[in-house]
Amino acid sequence: MSNQKTLELIRIYIKSCAIGFVLSAIFVVLMLGFDVMGLGGLVARSDIGFVAVLTMWVLNGVVFAAVQFAYAIMSMADDDDDDDEPRGGHRAPTPVFLAEPIPIRVENTPRRR
Repeated sequence: MSNQKTLELIRIYIKSCAIGFVLSAIFVVLMLGFDVMGLGGLVARSDIGFVAVLTMWVLNGVVFAAVQFAYAIMSMADDDDDDDEPRGGHRAPTPVFLAEPIPIRVENTPRRR
């Protein structure tokens, strides 16, 4: 991999991390502001509520940054619109077996009750 390509990927990664952590901060503020499941009140009344907020921000930031980076990398792919010819291996087609009924002989005997 060339040095220029590596620098471009690092730049995309840092940008994705920044976007992910900004989105995480917005998400945590909205979650605490709307008091989802009483979380805002719980954090406000606790003496170590900042630890919970910091943990939510960091962990959500990691998730959002990873999703943002994955989206950025997958968006870089070239569009392959030449789907006219058949693709794949050169394996022989798999035969399709149709279900055929099998006759079964049953004697007509009265049932016991």
